[in-house]
Amino acid sequence: MTGAALPHPHEPHDESLASKLNWLRAGVLGANDGIVSTAGLVVGVAAASTDTNAILTAGIAGLAAGAISMAVGEYVSVSTQRDTERALLSKERRELAEEPEFELAELTQIYRDKGLSAETARQVAAELTAHDAFAAHAEAELGLNPHDLTNPWHAALSSAISFTLGAVLPLLAILLPPIQWRIPVCFAAVLVALAVTGSVSSRLGGSSPRRAVARVVIGGALAMAVTYGIGQLAGISGL
Repeated sequence: MTGAALPHPHEPHDESLASKLNWLRAGVLGANDGIVSTAGLVVGVAAASTDTNAILTAGIAGLAAGAISMAVGEYVSVSTQRDTERALLSKERRELAEEPEFELAELTQIYRDKGLSAETARQVAAELTAHDAFAAHAEAELGLNPHDLTNPWHAALSSAISFTLGAVLPLLAILLPPIQWRIPVCFAAVLVALAVTGSVSSRLGGSSPRRAVARVVIGGALAMAVTYGIGQLAGISGL
């Protein structure tokens, strides 16, 4: 359809869906974790002490540790996935070199299973094999694009940046207001931020915003309530 307008221009025909979802997953998880974990940390410290330096130190330490942890975790996870993808692609390349006829029959059967007639499936398999046998088999058999594998560095960087951006909000919300308003303002700011991230992520993923927002808001409120209670107990006991 060269030169013609696509009937559904907003569908990801040109962009790798796997790469998009990988970036989205790392970014959303990083932002939510940054908001919730930092909020829980600073709310807990603020419940135990009004010392601004103590709250700031705890918040910055939590931000740095969390961003590094998220980045390393994403890098390790996606690297493992990439290694698996490469191993599968290497095996597929070897099979194509050693058993081309068998692989052609296998590709034909895949398209027959999708509903094509035997003749059409054979023709499609033959044409795709002639064009790019490796890419055709990787996509049909493995669901992979050999030219666009998941990138662990992209996932790690996205996760670290999003965690940092998310963590800055509760840190500012707990430090900027007067002492008596610190915790209520932080609670409110965090719940609003979580509602926004939940809504954005659900809309990008095409799911229900109501459920996504409810999950992250309830989870965030629970986390802050627990750490607030722990901070109160620590403050009362003088720990």
